[in-house]
Amino acid sequence: MDDVDEPDEREELFYNNVREKIIFLLLFVLLLALSYAIINHYRKRDNIVVSVQDEDDITVYKYSLLLCTIALAVAVGAALLLPISIASNEVLSLYPSSYYVQWLNHSLIHGLWSLVFLFSNLSLFVFLPFAFLFNESEGFPGHRKGLKARVYETCTVLLLLSIFVLVLTYLLYTIFYTEQSLFYMLFNLWNNYLPFLYSCISFIGVLMLLICTPVGFATLFTILSRFMIKPQLQKTTDEEISILRLEVDCLARRLDQVTINGLTYMSPEPMLEGKKQNITRTEKELWTLQNGKLKRGLTDRLSIHQERLDVLEKQRKISVFRKLFLYPTFMLLLLALTVVTVLLVVQNLLLILIGIKALPLNTRQFTLGVSSLSKLGPFGAGLEIVIILYMLVASSVGLYSLPIVSTYRPHIKQTPLTHIVGNCTLLLILSSALPLLSRILGITDFDLLADYGRIEWLGNFTIVALYNFVFASAATLCLFNKFTSAVRKELLSRLKSFWKWIMGHDYSITHINSSFSVDNSPTIAKKNS
Repeated sequence: MDDVDEPDEREELFYNNVREKIIFLLLFVLLLALSYAIINHYRKRDNIVVSVQDEDDITVYKYSLLLCTIALAVAVGAALLLPISIASNEVLSLYPSSYYVQWLNHSLIHGLWSLVFLFSNLSLFVFLPFAFLFNESEGFPGHRKGLKARVYETCTVLLLLSIFVLVLTYLLYTIFYTEQSLFYMLFNLWNNYLPFLYSCISFIGVLMLLICTPVGFATLFTILSRFMIKPQLQKTTDEEISILRLEVDCLARRLDQVTINGLTYMSPEPMLEGKKQNITRTEKELWTLQNGKLKRGLTDRLSIHQERLDVLEKQRKISVFRKLFLYPTFMLLLLALTVVTVLLVVQNLLLILIGIKALPLNTRQFTLGVSSLSKLGPFGAGLEIVIILYMLVASSVGLYSLPIVSTYRPHIKQTPLTHIVGNCTLLLILSSALPLLSRILGITDFDLLADYGRIEWLGNFTIVALYNFVFASAATLCLFNKFTSAVRKELLSRLKSFWKWIMGHDYSITHINSSFSVDNSPTIAKKNS
């Protein structure tokens, strides 16, 4: 019997290993496809003339874009790492003996954490620097130009950069720990110094999250407040639409006249000014043009006004349901998530200060699926996942709201490759630090697996308590500054109006549209009444 059972155990181990590799491969391919779609949506379309000289540039561009795609896929995987793990633990705790979830085991999740940690290091220290240097390289002076020369230059510069980072890491390591020889450092490079270097990067990433997440809370509140509060110093939407329609008709007639005889007078002057950044000539220059140039200028002005008219028409056609229910619901949801996040962080800080809760450094053996990690069961686990994803969105919005980073914000079809590399680096640092911040703030009790749990500064009481205090203070300050009395009054007013509209009271759609217009003005409203 022993001889028969032993091959079965080996066979089961082999099948489990193969199954895990297939799942990892499918997940990686899915993330790659998603990342490529995102980058392809934002990257700049360079009009490169295909010739003998440009073939190398095209090859360099494709390989650099591939490395950026891999880095972005790793960033998305790192961001979804903790929500997937929490959901897997709840599924296994609810259905421990189900045949359909047996593949979702501790070995699979632990291996996923290990792969994300490994590729995060490779992307930060190898892939993204190589992509940037490879795109900027031209080959050493005095050598024959070509793809090999650019590869040699990139590898040489990357090697020099690696030596500089290694020496800097050695100096930092000797400051925090006992001084050791350089030979010992090289001998223990993979076990001690690379995890220490990544812990330094993760420390910076958590610090960035502490800055970006409250800023993201404030930005989201500001965006929703624009839909909640009516500006008082702008023209009404109907008046601006009427002016734009007259301007479009006038430009269309002038364009028809130019098409016939090539000449026209540009007087009287237009009632609305167009977006100057989209016009290649000034108004006075446009009045003096003739034939094809005049036709092109009028076409540009007509397209600009037509786009603005389409936007205003869409704003005016916003449904009553969206104005009176959807926007207030989003505001309430945003408020509830922010309040719950602040309460969880304050509770975690108090428990750490009292000594009831341990620091997030992983010191015990964790097994997936034994029991639910939330006191509220699946509902609590689902709430943790929603809060983590909300923090991810808020940190991304806050990152691109910062003064310096906002200049590198990606734009659709206009982002150059160097900006793509920089954005992938920032997103990778933030997403890799998100599991650490969630564990530090007590959003979840799911232990950090693989080498994430070996980051030593997570066991520092001062750092962990300071991070909790700073986050709770910044998020609370955001609530008091952005959820003002005007927003509260407008929120209650819209909810009451929606209730009257649902109950069928004497509350017409015309009155709702005029009361909650995006560009409403009290003077015009009084005049119309």
